Amino acid sequence: MSITKDAELVGMQKVSEAVAYTLKEMIDYAQPGMSTKTLDDYGARILAGFGAKSAPLLTYNFPGHTCISVDNEFCHGVPSEKKILKEGDLVNIDVSAELNGYWSDNGGSFVLGKDLLNHGLLVEASKEILRKAIGQIRGGVKIAYIGHLMETEAKKHGFTVIKNLGGHGIGRSLHEQPEDLLNYKDRYDQRRFKKNSVVAIETFISTASTYATEGSDGWTMVGNKGGYMAQHEHTIVVTSGKPVILTEMNGILN
Repeated sequence: MSITKDAELVGMQKVSEAVAYTLKEMIDYAQPGMSTKTLDDYGARILAGFGAKSAPLLTYNFPGHTCISVDNEFCHGVPSEKKILKEGDLVNIDVSAELNGYWSDNGGSFVLGKDLLNHGLLVEASKEILRKAIGQIRGGVKIAYIGHLMETEAKKHGFTVIKNLGGHGIGRSLHEQPEDLLNYKDRYDQRRFKKNSVVAIETFISTASTYATEGSDGWTMVGNKGGYMAQHEHTIVVTSGKPVILTEMNGILN
């Protein structure tokens, strides 16, 4: 969507606060021995406290309120009582919701407890790449330029990007134009970011794979060459200068 009046900005701020606070609290709440279903239920209660509704549940009838992916699950992981978190797991939580007709999206990967398998390097690279990308986004900047920046930075760290996942416009629904805000340079993409538009910008940084494929449950995505993936995501308002990060309170870039 494009912000055209103060009421729209306020609406986006409120739903963004709901998803950002929920994500932050879920990350803090997660601990070894907990099922991802328990973690998802906790997030659902926080969203309900804001009066917000789960976006994946509303939009896709997803079997959970949030997406929780663990280790070699890249994204869209389904919460389950059988999936028990362990010390050193690479965990990704993606929280998106609707509130009063406005939609917002955010997510983050983190290492649970001690970094037993050295996932921290991947997580920190993903954070740094998102920070740099957001710092370059403003009205008039080519979308492909940001994709090029992301891929270049990933290569510097010794990682790859997932080429069939990307950020997206958001605001009046979960996914809007511009779609496919990719993590690499598509030389045929001549689109530019538009001032006052709202987008969910996100990283998909991998240790080995370049494409994500659907797993056996019909939801969870895994890598075409295995390995691990880190994702970090903010919903932002594009301006003529520094973007407004609507989900900044989630603290994922701290």
